[in-house]
Amino acid sequence: MSSGSGSGREIPGDVRRGGGNRLLGLELIRFSAALAVLVWHYQHFSYVGATPMNFVREEQPFYPLLSLFYNFGHFGVQVFWTISGFIFFWKYRDLIANRIVDGKKFFVLRFSRLYPLHIATLCIVALLQLLYFHRHQIYFVYPVNDLLHFVYQLFFASNWGFQQGDSFNGPIWSISVEVVVYCIFFLTLRFISRSALVNIAVVALWLAATKAHFFSQITECLLYFYLGGFTAIASKYLDASGFRKQLTIVSALLAVSIPVAVVCCSLYRIRNFDIWFLKLYVPILLLAVARDIAVGPLVSKWIIAAGNMTYASYLFQFPLQLLIVSCFDWSNTPIPYHSPYFFLAFMASVLTASFYIYRHFEMPAQDAIRKKLSAAATPSRRVWIADNRALKG
Repeated sequence: MSSGSGSGREIPGDVRRGGGNRLLGLELIRFSAALAVLVWHYQHFSYVGATPMNFVREEQPFYPLLSLFYNFGHFGVQVFWTISGFIFFWKYRDLIANRIVDGKKFFVLRFSRLYPLHIATLCIVALLQLLYFHRHQIYFVYPVNDLLHFVYQLFFASNWGFQQGDSFNGPIWSISVEVVVYCIFFLTLRFISRSALVNIAVVALWLAATKAHFFSQITECLLYFYLGGFTAIASKYLDASGFRKQLTIVSALLAVSIPVAVVCCSLYRIRNFDIWFLKLYVPILLLAVARDIAVGPLVSKWIIAAGNMTYASYLFQFPLQLLIVSCFDWSNTPIPYHSPYFFLAFMASVLTASFYIYRHFEMPAQDAIRKKLSAAATPSRRVWIADNRALKG
């Protein structure tokens, strides 16, 4: 999701230049998206079973300050997908097309990065849901928790179209569909083309599918992933053109001025504006921030740490909510979810736990799996195929 020679996860040469880290800006956006999703899911504390009780969105803590996240935080998932597309195309596009990274290596990198925390949180949620069901005869928030859907979850297949509803650790749905897109990404680069025309074709096919009223979570993820990939390709092209500085200034001005224009002109009232805004604005924002950012070592360390926490915060938030709800339930005490102190305590707990989960569980598990499943990479290749800790990929 820090680099260092001791870890064997050196940052690729085109990511780090002139003392700056090309992807620090993306880490900040990724952390912001994770925070948005976390705030959006805070409403779960109003649920009894799968139904919110007397829930008023505007009465949640710090609503005037966090209203954007409370109302639109779920779109952080689409931002995740776009950033994933950018990073994957930036890191792996040429490596896969040139057969430097093969199918086995790509699978091991993905499996070791995603699966350990997924299986751990899945088992925790399964146990806690059984305890919750024993008391209420209904499951908390995500209602379908049978053996079949547990098997779906085991294989990241919870949202491939076979499901009968949301199940177990619900937020994993976005990873489930992204796994399918990873396969499409690899196969397309290996057997079809690395051309940016493929990205354009994906967008065109999505528009055609939408017009034909064919829509799925997988096609939506595919769109945002390839939009992010096209942005990465454009960013590299701009580097080679010699106009990077000028075009960075233009994209930065657009990244600042577009939100101002949206608010001033009330453009957000346009139908489906939020969705189209993601498709057009987020790539511009990524293009603006995907540049060398020279900061002090301490600042860089904190930014990378924030980016590293995103996967853990995404998967750990619901198990923690379920545990908190169960504890209040067993003590017959109402949950003070309107309290700003409760809100701050929950957010701090998720983020603090995520920091330590990444350091003491995710990375050790990832290292152990890669050591077991991968042949040792030579030093000359390790710089290219390592899944460095500063990136999600």
